[in-house]
Amino acid sequence: MTNANDLQPSPADDPSYTYKPSLMGAAWEFRLRGDGLEWHAGRHQGRVPYGRISRVRLAYRPMTMQTRRFVAEIWAAGGPKLSIASTTWRSMVEQTAQDEAYGAFIRELHRRLAAGGSAASLEIGLPPMLYWPGLVVFVGAALALAALTVRALQIGELAGAAFVGGFFALFVWQSGNYFRRNRPGGYRADALPAYLVPGDRTPAP
Repeated sequence: MTNANDLQPSPADDPSYTYKPSLMGAAWEFRLRGDGLEWHAGRHQGRVPYGRISRVRLAYRPMTMQTRRFVAEIWAAGGPKLSIASTTWRSMVEQTAQDEAYGAFIRELHRRLAAGGSAASLEIGLPPMLYWPGLVVFVGAALALAALTVRALQIGELAGAAFVGGFFALFVWQSGNYFRRNRPGGYRADALPAYLVPGDRTPAP
């Protein structure tokens, strides 16, 4: 005869993910339990039932020493906002990417949300009130740099044109990628955007 306890997943079956958001701070550990998302950070801990998660935002948040960095922000009724990043601090000069582990954990979290019939709002990118003004500033700065490059060429300042042109190319590449990945929108729990969740196969926009 099967015991009811045999049907419950063991703690070893609960996916977990750990990262350090800062060099000096405590590591954050997240674990997907049968009834909710459990988290630990130093002396602080908590558990959020899947049904109480009201909002999830996936975004691209590069940093100086780690340009490939993804973040999932989770809001729940009566609890603190939780942030899960795809990189972890290792030393004063090193942040390590954990794309595979991060992607697997985020996909499993969404699978459990969908299985429980969650009504959470699923959002991507930056809030519109930050994204659109930022995009206007980016386009304006890019046009100004392009104009400076052209002007330098017109007056024969080849060295200056090369310097400004190089900076222009780097600026457009990095900032353009940031705004492309962080365009505001929504998504489905069964179709996560590949450009924000490593390892997914959803095509990028």
